[in-house]
Amino acid sequence: MMKTKQQPPALQVVMKEAKRAIRPLIWFSGGINVLMLTGALYMLQVYHRVLSSHSLETLVMLSLMAAGALATMAGLEVVRGRLLAKVGSWMNARLAPVLLTASVEYAASAPGQANSRPLRDLDQVRNFFTSPSIFPILDAPWAPLFFAAIFLMHPWLGWLALCGGIVLFALALLNEYITRKPLTESASAQSRAYVQAEAAIRNAEVVQAMGMLKPLLEGWKAQQDEANKGQVLAANRGGVIAAIARCHRLALQMAILGLGAYLVLRNEASPGIMISASILMGRALSPVEQAIGTWKATVGARAAYKRLTAVAGEHREATPVLPLPRPKGRFEAENLVLARQGSEHILKGISFQLRPGEAMALIGPSGAGKTSLARILAGAWRPSGGRALLDGMDVAQWAAEDRGHHVGYLPQDIELFAGTISENICRFATLNPAVFNNVVKAAQLAGVHELIKGLPKGYATEIGESGAVLSGGQRQRIGLARALYGDPALIILDEPNSNLDREGEDALIAALGAIKAAGTTVILIAHRANMMEKVDKILVLNRGQQDLFGSRDYVFNELSARIRQVTQVPASPMPEISAAAAVVGVDNGTPPSSKRTSRQGAMSTAVVANQA
Repeated sequence: MMKTKQQPPALQVVMKEAKRAIRPLIWFSGGINVLMLTGALYMLQVYHRVLSSHSLETLVMLSLMAAGALATMAGLEVVRGRLLAKVGSWMNARLAPVLLTASVEYAASAPGQANSRPLRDLDQVRNFFTSPSIFPILDAPWAPLFFAAIFLMHPWLGWLALCGGIVLFALALLNEYITRKPLTESASAQSRAYVQAEAAIRNAEVVQAMGMLKPLLEGWKAQQDEANKGQVLAANRGGVIAAIARCHRLALQMAILGLGAYLVLRNEASPGIMISASILMGRALSPVEQAIGTWKATVGARAAYKRLTAVAGEHREATPVLPLPRPKGRFEAENLVLARQGSEHILKGISFQLRPGEAMALIGPSGAGKTSLARILAGAWRPSGGRALLDGMDVAQWAAEDRGHHVGYLPQDIELFAGTISENICRFATLNPAVFNNVVKAAQLAGVHELIKGLPKGYATEIGESGAVLSGGQRQRIGLARALYGDPALIILDEPNSNLDREGEDALIAALGAIKAAGTTVILIAHRANMMEKVDKILVLNRGQQDLFGSRDYVFNELSARIRQVTQVPASPMPEISAAAAVVGVDNGTPPSSKRTSRQGAMSTAVVANQA
């Protein structure tokens, strides 16, 4: 599968396109602010022309002109508001899919870090565009227009207004400085509280059954208290600055009226200039005062945008892909390495080859790295080094929407989704007769068709969030049908029989035989001997390293020889497959009362032999 020409990061593209809206916003904001002069000019003309001439006609015409200007200003404000709403909606439509994709990929590569914070951040940025908080930013550049008008009326009035504006602007900067840290800490604590709450809700059954709600609630309340502490501190500091700014503005308006009156008494200005200067100064300082009042929303939107940049700053929009034909199933791992930040390597130098139609079992003690390797082979994780190749194509570089057509994956955690059984099996493709036929085919191959028919609505049964209405075994069998859907060339099964009864396990073994016969390559993690009968090769992992790889009989013989060597016991008369099953800790038919002891003892012995 080949990708088209690489695109720049989606966030960069969207913000570049969003700049197209800046020019009309500038023009609309400029028109609105020019028309804001209407009140001052109307007052000035009434004092200069109407009162001096006692002309009713002049008053009527001035009033009509002022009314027309105000109506035009209202229309421009409506258009500006709609333009901002459209920009916010357009940005959400463009970035939401990118952010969801980036979040899913990040969650897949960093288990336990999944959250929907980027989408909430996008909502916060979009809401900022449609709220009054953005208006001070749009109107502030036009403040010099009002100061210039005041200077034209009288220089003393202009200097008083300008000095007052500088003081108010300094208060806005001080407000930003003293509230930045508590608001940032509060946002971080609130985010941690959200994560804890989501985890408690997601694991509600365990929380209720084991009485964990109270300690979890205490931890959640601690984060909430920290968040509230920051909010209260920022609100208190911001409230003081806002009160000072409001008092300063009122005092400034009184001062400009007093200065204007003084100039009138000295015959250096008219009463109209005195009133008009007061109106203009109020309008010039309005954006700064509004910014102080809405600073919390502005800081929140800015922090949200920074987080979006961190998540999606290098993520690109989905581009059309050219799908390759169905691979034959030849699989090769080349020196795979997986490392996690701050910890030692999870996998170190894993290499093997499989021909189409071969089945390989991954075995080893707990913590050996089997599930991590399976996730890399399925393309869910990117290796730190090396490559996993399906018909020569690196699965980590293969676009997921095309790779998913050829790879079936059943993880340890089944991960079904809210919807019908049909939708889950077909991986939420658009249902039509052809797709439904493939759904039934996959269910029959997985041996779950009869089980589904026995449900209240058959394939149309709603399974609830995470398949809540199904049992563990039912979820696992439907997950197997989903992995088999679409005749994939490679199937990776991570402990597919962990929740199955005898009937389900028999169906699983029959399905393995059928897909092998069809030429599908299978990679299997299992801990029961009867599953080993269907595999051709075995890869033994120990502490993230490849210990043994080869045919099933070779690996079992080698493991049995190691046990005999370490324990210095003669060769056991039991069949080789049973001995090897004991080595890897699988169910080999031992009586229930001694299964656990024999498995644990054999596994410990095998590990000692491997280390030796």
